[in-house]
Amino acid sequence: MYYVQDIVKDPKFILGGATRTDICQGDLGDCWLLAAIASLTLNEKTLARVVPLDQNFGPDYAGIFHFQFWQHNEWLDVVIDDRLPTFKGRLVFLHSAEHNEFWSALLEKAYAKLNGSYEALKGGSTIEAMEDFTGGVGEMYEVKTAPDNFYEILEKALKRCSMVGCSIDTSSAAESEAKTPFGLIKGHAYSVTGIDEVSYRGQKVQLIRIRNPWGQVEWNGPWSDNSLEWRLVSPSEQKRLSQTALDDGEFWMKFEDFKVHFDKVEICNLTPDALEDSTAHKWEVTIHEGSWVRGSTAGGCRNFIDTFWTNPQIKMHLTETDDGQDDCTFIAALMQKDRRKLRKFGAEMLSIGYSIYESPSGDGHLNKDFFRYHASKARSKTYINLREVSNRFKLPPGDYILVPTTFEPHQEADFCLRIFSEKKAITEDLDENVAIDLPEPPNPSPQATEETEEEKQFRALFEKISGEDMEVSAEELEYVLNAVLKNKKDIKFKKLSLISCRNIISLMDTSGNGTLEFSEFKVFWEKLKKWINIFLLFDSDKSGSMSSYELRSALKAAGYQLNNYLLQLIVLRYSDEQFQIEFDDFLNCLIRLENASRVFQALSVKNKEFINLNIGEFINLAMNI
Repeated sequence: MYYVQDIVKDPKFILGGATRTDICQGDLGDCWLLAAIASLTLNEKTLARVVPLDQNFGPDYAGIFHFQFWQHNEWLDVVIDDRLPTFKGRLVFLHSAEHNEFWSALLEKAYAKLNGSYEALKGGSTIEAMEDFTGGVGEMYEVKTAPDNFYEILEKALKRCSMVGCSIDTSSAAESEAKTPFGLIKGHAYSVTGIDEVSYRGQKVQLIRIRNPWGQVEWNGPWSDNSLEWRLVSPSEQKRLSQTALDDGEFWMKFEDFKVHFDKVEICNLTPDALEDSTAHKWEVTIHEGSWVRGSTAGGCRNFIDTFWTNPQIKMHLTETDDGQDDCTFIAALMQKDRRKLRKFGAEMLSIGYSIYESPSGDGHLNKDFFRYHASKARSKTYINLREVSNRFKLPPGDYILVPTTFEPHQEADFCLRIFSEKKAITEDLDENVAIDLPEPPNPSPQATEETEEEKQFRALFEKISGEDMEVSAEELEYVLNAVLKNKKDIKFKKLSLISCRNIISLMDTSGNGTLEFSEFKVFWEKLKKWINIFLLFDSDKSGSMSSYELRSALKAAGYQLNNYLLQLIVLRYSDEQFQIEFDDFLNCLIRLENASRVFQALSVKNKEFINLNIGEFINLAMNI
């Protein structure tokens, strides 16, 4: 790598304005990024935000440049020096057609820094970079099935300074960057830089202008640079269309030919205004950030009904219809965060999507049965491994539940969900409030004059365990619990530790002597039987262990309503690599939770200021001790 001053004697940041001819691809496979940069140059205001123009190599140059990119609802300032990858004194990656102009190469370096490395920029979707340059929302069209007014849609997009890219699909990896007989490159990202009509033989012909970020290799069919068609177009008309016969990667083609040869068009709207509609709207935006966490909130798509319900759930209130309409329009855009940056650690783009359900009355996280018996009202068109999936919907006013998911369960990622609505839409995360609903611990009952036969047998068991002192110590409790639970054939059980038994005694010891008397032991035994029954109830496959995805329901049955964060913490601590929880881990979890809740209640009564402490925060603290 060399500093710019070591490459040329008279470097310039921008020479004669930043234009699309300043973007020539080097040896890095980031045509998707370069296509977005070419589109960026068509809007001076947007360009000036990403590439601040008040910087240069002049006398006050401090050795750094800065650029701004949108990331997950905020603008980040990225600062770099001017060392650039070179080979034999020439730039290796993105460069300008002018040898001493460097804004585009420095922009590529800043974007590589944002994503972790140049290597991370290999392969991508044009719309990804477009959104990072604008904070806009993307929409994708399949050209072969595009609306009848597709020409007008593209025309309106370019007039509104939307960024537009296009590409040709490949049927196999071998076709990537294969050249067609017409000079087009398969699996390659192009920019759409213009759309217009021209008079030709007394008729209007619709044309579209495309740019190859390579800066060369162009369409060679009708209306290409040196085609016969241009000879019948007046010089003034050619000048208006900026038509030149240069091998600069930019070319015109007939719109009908474009629809035949290209497969996908990506449009990044600076605002989400519908391109089919002539009226501009003021859009309301709400943002939700969340995570899919393996074992607790990474439930996968609706195909995996046993875990689908554990995904994050967002409630959406649509209260006002669009002006003059009966429905409410909104765009839901789901983005997976930082996957490109995490590529060096083996992360890839996950296939993501979402479903939208009509909300039942009441609050709280919806359970498995709801999704088993209710169909979705709307959903993303497909699950696809793009950074963002977005779709436009019209639904009647009402309350809806949006469930963002990965396609497969157990896949971890952070996500950002943006809801654009024409009227204010109220949204909220359907995360449970932390609540404890435990029965009051029964006071040990005085010895009855007459014991039942069952009580006599239980007392005999207690006397056998406790010995002459008639008190069960932690060591004695450890022995008996391990012996009893290991003999139960319907649960998987490893071993209960001495520390766990001391925690049990701490929970049940009302007399404060550090042991369990008969009445205290009897109360614990009843509690243990209840916990075993809950465990068996949620061991849905009768394997002897419980899926970590069932933990939310199992804990709720035991009296603990926890939020996603606490559930994730518990799953991380108590589940195995297969997301299974055996009974000894379930028992340890319940003992810790009950101890924490009892301590919280006691402190709240004794210290009124303590009541202001959040129960969830206290449990979090207790679970980490």
